Amino acid sequence: MRFEFTLWTALLSYVAPALGGNLLVGYYPTWKHGNISTMDLSNYTHINIAFAIPNEQGALKFEGDAFMDKVVPKLQGGGSKVLVSVGGWSGSANFSTIVKDTALSGTLTKNIIDMMKKYKLDGIDIDWEFPGRKGSDCNTVDEQNDATNFLKYLTDLRAKMDEALGKGKLITLALRVQPFDGPGGKDVSGFAKVVDFANLMQYDLNGAWGETSGPLAPLNFEKGKGTQQSFATAIEEWTKAGWPAKQLTGGAAFYGYSATATEDMLKSNPPSQYAKMAKERPKGDQDDEMVTEPCSSAAATYTGIWVYKNLRKQGVLSSPDTAEAPWVRTFDNKTMTPWLFNPQTKTFISYDDPQSLAAKVKFAESKGLGGMMVWSIERDYNGELLSELKKFSSK
Repeated sequence: MRFEFTLWTALLSYVAPALGGNLLVGYYPTWKHGNISTMDLSNYTHINIAFAIPNEQGALKFEGDAFMDKVVPKLQGGGSKVLVSVGGWSGSANFSTIVKDTALSGTLTKNIIDMMKKYKLDGIDIDWEFPGRKGSDCNTVDEQNDATNFLKYLTDLRAKMDEALGKGKLITLALRVQPFDGPGGKDVSGFAKVVDFANLMQYDLNGAWGETSGPLAPLNFEKGKGTQQSFATAIEEWTKAGWPAKQLTGGAAFYGYSATATEDMLKSNPPSQYAKMAKERPKGDQDDEMVTEPCSSAAATYTGIWVYKNLRKQGVLSSPDTAEAPWVRTFDNKTMTPWLFNPQTKTFISYDDPQSLAAKVKFAESKGLGGMMVWSIERDYNGELLSELKKFSSK
């Protein structure tokens, strides 16, 4: 009972500080660490190094240790705040178990604070995919209690961070396109009081895992076609659930997903990005590799990912809005997304480009968001995508 009282007292006494200026958050995966030391990332207000992964006991496994001593001061010297992101798609298996246990929660909090001290971080980002809902097959889930336990955990984390590090250190979250499942997800205003801001993952809405092809990151969905979720619905649902728009960033994908269609998608009138797909995923760009989903009995497969940089470098796109033959680029004005199709191989790619990102920036501005977020920053080509996100101006 004392633990509960302490948590809610802290929640009532803490109010997330007002955010100044436009947020531009970039995620950078640790497995790409060879590039970050040579990149100019000064346009990003926040850099989230991903991922530190909690095990069953609340200890953190972090592959970025070797380069943090050089990278953190370089990024901070350029004006960016540096955070480490905890969790991720394959790193969220133990969150549900940890946040319901006082001892395990305390261990994770201590390890987060120790990491922040060691690397002189400006904050921590929690990327739990997803409270109350199955993400990876490895994850434990408590649909009824995950969100409530998560809020209790974050409230205690905030109090412990303020005590150990002083006030002003950041806590941010990565959020899916819908509020948390279970009773604790109906009103999320309490989260926004202990979290500085959250990054909406408004991508991966359609892909090779579905029955038909469709837009990876639609601004709006097309009724009756593909996943009935979008960049727009994510903002609507989270703000209706009580999260202030100013404490949200809109998510941008610097990559695309490919699939093999069972028909020529250009022959319909007009051409449609929705088609039945072959079960086997095609190889994506030159960096794509065969992977096995952890905790799954499925055979290894390509991811089908094409990063924007390689769409440009490998000759699929000769300019941001021009495809090289035999590829054909189409822009869908309902979802405000581009898509590519190769009629020779029947390969379909949905992705974000400068045109689609410009539409998302304009929409995010109109809804009063605090800024934009990117997964992930090394996938750009000569700043073509970043240049659109930099145009964001908060009201």
